[in-house]
Amino acid sequence: MDAITIAGGCPPLQGSVAISGAKNAALPLIASALLTGGRNTFKNVPDLNDVRTMAKVLEAMGAEVSGKRTLRVATSSIDKLEAPYDLVRTMRASVLTLGPLVARYGRARVSLPGGCAIGARPIDQHLKGLRAMGAQIEISEGYVEARCKRLRGGLINCDIPTVTGTMNLMMAASLAKGRTTIENAAREPEVEDLARVLNKMGARVYGAGTAEVNIEGVDELHPVEHAIIADRIEAGTFMVAAAITGGDVLLEGCLPEHLVAVISKLRQAGARVEAAPGGIRVRGAKRFAPLDITTQPHPGFPTDMQAQLMVLCCCADGQSLITETIFENRYMHVPELNRMNADIQVNGRTAIVHGRRQLSGTVVMASDLRASAALILAGLVAREGTTTRVRRVYHLDRGYERIERKLRKLGAKIRRVKE
Repeated sequence: MDAITIAGGCPPLQGSVAISGAKNAALPLIASALLTGGRNTFKNVPDLNDVRTMAKVLEAMGAEVSGKRTLRVATSSIDKLEAPYDLVRTMRASVLTLGPLVARYGRARVSLPGGCAIGARPIDQHLKGLRAMGAQIEISEGYVEARCKRLRGGLINCDIPTVTGTMNLMMAASLAKGRTTIENAAREPEVEDLARVLNKMGARVYGAGTAEVNIEGVDELHPVEHAIIADRIEAGTFMVAAAITGGDVLLEGCLPEHLVAVISKLRQAGARVEAAPGGIRVRGAKRFAPLDITTQPHPGFPTDMQAQLMVLCCCADGQSLITETIFENRYMHVPELNRMNADIQVNGRTAIVHGRRQLSGTVVMASDLRASAALILAGLVAREGTTTRVRRVYHLDRGYERIERKLRKLGAKIRRVKE
């Protein structure tokens, strides 16, 4: 198993970093290939474990998947309409195959994904929407089995905005008969990117990126070629890295409009963040103001940036408050940060972060994807002469493409080691 070691006292990060394609856009786009009968080509695909897992899910169904940065997915030979437990258990986004399979083939059998370390993430809204479109749903032996000769349009009011739920239902509705309206839809940029792909395929999707999405079903869809948007969470992580080290970093390929809430908080803290040709430039500050952060569905502050901003708050002059409203168990990085001499108290869904702490490197354990990134950031600003060793970085490899190489290029003393 690998670990990441980071030398404390990192000098100001300098230079430019290319932001990889968005994992949370790539996964639904790969699943959307099931809606067509030919070969789809996706560019700017991140080289991540989750992407490889989604490729295996489609290959288990009979699809032909090839390439890496440019991924080609041919679905003309699909002969098994099942996403098995052994693959779904490692990545819950595999459930995104449910909507396309039912829409195109009339049936699907997909393992229930269950919860994960950061909290339960049920798929009840996915099933509610498919039922509204006429699907018969049964749950048996840990699998969702859905059937419908042809889905029909309907009105779906989501109880909560759900990104994967909105995506699954958009894909299903693209081949349904008639008009489908999804109310209280997720508004994330990744939802918009999926809509662009579906429309390229010949679908009629309107309103993606707003709380109401309308889809006029069509009889068939055709293969496409599409370049995936930049990963806004990877970009946000490097923005924090540049800020807390007092650096000056250009993030290439990312869009400021995808990071409005994160940019706002970094500016409130004292960092300088500006749109630049081809990306975003971030310059740090000698001192940071404390923050009050509440995670919200997009366009609010993203839960996937909560842990990273908590590290900045550890360096701020004063007390910061962070309230997590999305997941009930997303403070598992707090004990590890406290082991590094942070002073963070958790009361229910609120974390009180006492700033002006000189963090100290030590051995820490990653509990989930974003916690892994936060511990690496903490290692950068730990006291000079100390070393942070982040264990269980297989979480990190699910969502960050060679983060240690990118940080090393900017001047960090960081490396991957075998344990």
